[in-house]
Amino acid sequence: MDKAGAALKLTELFGEYNAVGVIHSVVVELSKYIIIILFAIYTWHCFTVFMGRNEERKDTIYRRQNKIMYVIHFICSLVLFLNSLDWKVLIIYLVQLVLLVFVNKAYIYVYHYASKLVLNNMLMLLMIGFVMIGRISQGFVVKQMIFAGIICLLGLFIPLIIEKAAYFDQFGVAYAVLGILLLALVFVIGEERYGSRNWIKVGSFAMQPSEFVKIIYVFFIAAFLAKSTSLKNVVKIGIIAAVHVLILVAEKDLGAALIYYITFLAVLYVASGRAAYLFLGLGAGSAAAVVAYHFFTHVQNRVTAWQDPWGTIDTAGYQVAQSLFAIGTGGWFGMGLGEGLPTKIPVAESDFIFAAISEELGTFFAICLILVEISCFILFINIALKMTKRFYKLTAFGLAIEYIFQVFLTIGGVIKFIPSTGVTLPLVSYGGSSVISTVILFCIIQGMYVLNCREEDNVERKPKRQQSR
Repeated sequence: MDKAGAALKLTELFGEYNAVGVIHSVVVELSKYIIIILFAIYTWHCFTVFMGRNEERKDTIYRRQNKIMYVIHFICSLVLFLNSLDWKVLIIYLVQLVLLVFVNKAYIYVYHYASKLVLNNMLMLLMIGFVMIGRISQGFVVKQMIFAGIICLLGLFIPLIIEKAAYFDQFGVAYAVLGILLLALVFVIGEERYGSRNWIKVGSFAMQPSEFVKIIYVFFIAAFLAKSTSLKNVVKIGIIAAVHVLILVAEKDLGAALIYYITFLAVLYVASGRAAYLFLGLGAGSAAAVVAYHFFTHVQNRVTAWQDPWGTIDTAGYQVAQSLFAIGTGGWFGMGLGEGLPTKIPVAESDFIFAAISEELGTFFAICLILVEISCFILFINIALKMTKRFYKLTAFGLAIEYIFQVFLTIGGVIKFIPSTGVTLPLVSYGGSSVISTVILFCIIQGMYVLNCREEDNVERKPKRQQSR
C-alpha cells in the first residue's frame, strides 16, 4: 500500500473512532438523566402506592416499578458495555436479568399474599448493587450473583417455614447459646481483616458470623421479652445481650456491636414501654464508646479521620477524604456510569459503595436510594404493627431497627456524618455474608406479612361461613 492509501485508511479509522466516541459520550450523558428520572418515579411510587384502596391501581404501580427496574438495569448495562466493548458484560447482564425475573415471578407465584413493594425494593437494591459492583470488578459481581441466586432460591421456603412452624418463640435459650457460640468461633478459626477479627475462613470460603447471628439475636430478644418484661427478666436478657456485644468488641467489630446494642435497646423500649431503659442504655452506651476510644487504636484512627480527614489524608483520613472527593466530583447528576474513579476509594465495592454511586450516578440518585431504604424500614414497621402475636411483632420490629441502623452507619460514615464503622450497605454492597443475611431478613419479614394476611383473610371468611350455616 502506498503512502496515500495508508493515509486514507488511517483517516477512515480515526473518523470511525471519533463517531463511536461521540455516540458513547451522548449515550453516557443522556443515560444519567434518564436513570435519575426513572429512579425518582420509582421512589415516588414507594410512598404513594398506598393512597386509596384501589387494588387495580396498586397492581399497576407495582408492575410499573418492575418495568422501571428492568429499564434502568438495561441502560446501565448498555453503558458498561459501551465503556469496555466486552461481551462478558452482556452475558453478566443476561444472567442478572434471568435472576431478577425469576425471583420476581417465583415469589409472587409461591406466595399469593406476598408484599409486592417489599419484593420490588429488594430486587431494586440488588440490581443497583449488581450494576455498581460490576462496574468496579467483574469478579466481584459474579460472586455476588452466585450468593444472591442461591439465597433467593432458598428464601422461597422461609415464608413457608414461618407459616407452618408456630413455635419459634419457644427457643429463646437456644437462640442465645447458638449466637454466642457462633460469634466466639472467630477466636478459634477466625482471621483478621481491616483491623477486625470477625471473619471465618474454611478453604476458599469466608464468612462473617455476626451477619447471621444478628438475625438469631433478634429472635432471642423477642422470645424472652414476649414472655415477660419484668425487671428480673430484663436483667437476664441484658446480661446475655451484653455477652454478644462484648464478644464483638473483643473482635474489634465495633460496627456490628453498635447494631446489636441499639437493637436491644429499641426492642426493650417497645416491649416494656419504659423510657428509663432507653435513656439508661444510651447513657451506658455513650460511656462505653468513650472507654473504647481510649483502649482501641483503630477507633482513635477512625475518630481522627472523621474529625479531620484532610489533615490525615496520607494516613487514617485517606479513605474518608477520597469518599468526599468522589461525592463532590459527582455533583447532583453524577459523572456518568464508568466515568468516575471509584477504585481510588479503598473497599469501594463494600463499605464505601455509596460514595461510588454518588460519584457516577449523582446525588439525586443517591437521595432516592436512601428514600428506598427508608421505604423498606417503614414497610417493616407497618408489618410489625399489624402482627397479632407478640413474638412476631417484636421480631419484625427488631429486624427493622437492625436494617435501618446499618443503613445509617454505612451512609453516615461515607458522608462524614459519623466516624466510619466498617459495615456494608444492605443488598447493595459486595459481600456474600451481607447479601445472604439481608435477603434472609427480607424473607422473614415477607413471611410474617404472608402469615398476617392469611390470618386476616381467615377472620373475614369465618363470619361468612357462620352466616351460610
